[in-house]
Amino acid sequence: MTTSHRPHKPSKRSDAIVKGPSRAAARAMLRATGMDDANFDGPIIAVFNTWTNMGPCNMNLDKLAVPVRAGIRAAGGTPVDFNSIAVNDGITMGSEGMRASLMSREVITDSIELAVQGHSLDGVIILCACDKTIPAAGMALARMNIPGVVLYGGSIMPGHHKGQDLSVQDVFEAVGACAAGIIDAEELKDIEKAACPGAGACGGQFTANSMAMAMTFLGLSPMGANDIPAVDAAKNDAAYKAGQLVVDCVNKNRLPRGIITKTALMNAAIALSATAASTNAILHLLAIASEAQIQDFDIDAFDVISRTTPVIGDLKPGGKYMAYDLYAAGGSGLIGKRLIEDRRIKDNPTVTGRSLFEEIVDTQETEGQNVVRTFSDPVKSRGGYGILYGDMAPEGCVVKLAGHGALFFKGTARIFESEEACFDVVQNNGIKKGDVVIIRNEGPCGGPGMREMLGVTAALVGQNLADHVALITDGRFSGASYGFVIGHVAPEAAHGGPIAFVKEGDIITIDVEARTINVDADLKARAKHWTPPKPKYPNGAYAKFAKLVGSASKGAVTSFPFDT
Repeated sequence: MTTSHRPHKPSKRSDAIVKGPSRAAARAMLRATGMDDANFDGPIIAVFNTWTNMGPCNMNLDKLAVPVRAGIRAAGGTPVDFNSIAVNDGITMGSEGMRASLMSREVITDSIELAVQGHSLDGVIILCACDKTIPAAGMALARMNIPGVVLYGGSIMPGHHKGQDLSVQDVFEAVGACAAGIIDAEELKDIEKAACPGAGACGGQFTANSMAMAMTFLGLSPMGANDIPAVDAAKNDAAYKAGQLVVDCVNKNRLPRGIITKTALMNAAIALSATAASTNAILHLLAIASEAQIQDFDIDAFDVISRTTPVIGDLKPGGKYMAYDLYAAGGSGLIGKRLIEDRRIKDNPTVTGRSLFEEIVDTQETEGQNVVRTFSDPVKSRGGYGILYGDMAPEGCVVKLAGHGALFFKGTARIFESEEACFDVVQNNGIKKGDVVIIRNEGPCGGPGMREMLGVTAALVGQNLADHVALITDGRFSGASYGFVIGHVAPEAAHGGPIAFVKEGDIITIDVEARTINVDADLKARAKHWTPPKPKYPNGAYAKFAKLVGSASKGAVTSFPFDT
């Protein structure tokens, strides 16, 4: 039976695969999945899942998809499932596999685009958790500009050991403490066993929770939904509502590029600076801006924001509390309430159809909470980032200011050509006070994959050296890293950036207030006889990424959103 006598309805994207006599074969295949004429008439929604049981971060997402699908059906839509890879940062940290982490962001983004566009689906809800899955969700929505919602699977609960709350950060730091003889191997084992009690992404204001907050302030996630921990019973209700919401977005043609504006990006950056969030957020917000084709949002915005936005969230890695504590105190909405009261953010549309300020207005602050301070009594007087330039980083680099108050460092260069080479020296107590540790050839292309240096930074913290050495790299840092750390140096060493020509014993001067990072040497003279290093990988996904990836100062993306 044809549908020619039914009342006319506005065309929808999925009509390309389900409407008209020519689509009979497609409908026949869809009927095999359980669909019928009613499904063909309504919106068909992708439930794009980054589920994997390789680690705790994403292992609850298959269960979370159940109420999401129910919400979609209740709102008159038909859910269809897709899945993608996910690389667990905490597990791969310090290994060769960590090179795949940033690459996975690009692969997941592409996977979402190909699944949704390939089937002409009407909308998408993206379930994400570990670090790169979240920005990939935002990047895909910005690129495709079709109705969509981002739902974060939620943070892990704190572990407990000897009366202290633990996160995976404590395990990395315990490795350094054990190497220094501060704790013994048995204590390290006890911390290892206690740190991660179940499902959920790493529990501080590390990259996953930073980007989950960013999705909320960008307006791509409903306020409060991402704050709910992974194992909290309230998560299922939030997932059901998110399923209903994505259908509403389709019915009202609520599009991501009407939400992801420069204002939204600034709001997200301000909220992240106010919580001393992960420096990876800079890379990811730049990538989302690139996919949304917003050209007047660049790396320098983060320096301006950080200088004018005190830290009010007392959160790990530099502070006392974890993501669960922020949720219990009032969540992202409480951060937003403080920002509105102090007139630091501007109103902007959100995926719910309400404005950001309308989303925040009902936030309740838990009486007596100590997690979120006020701007009149901040944790720190300036935000968690700085952007530096100089003869070592002419395209810029990112200094992380969480966990310490130092704004100036001068010391002697210690040069390492890889993360492993540096870690071995650190573990053998070969780094001393006053050293400037430089790890190069770990950039987006040269790594390839721009590995995070958490193993090194945590080991230095464990040896009580965090405030006494500086670390510089063309790679990245984990959201759990802290100390005087500088990453994203651009141009990177593999592209002939000046970091390639620094030598052991050079004097490095870092001045955050002056926004400079300089070397007491003629780096240009040293560059005259330089030849590019051979790629580490001759073929495959790693080689493809190294060939395509752009500068960290632009988000390290592999797509081409602008004319060049």
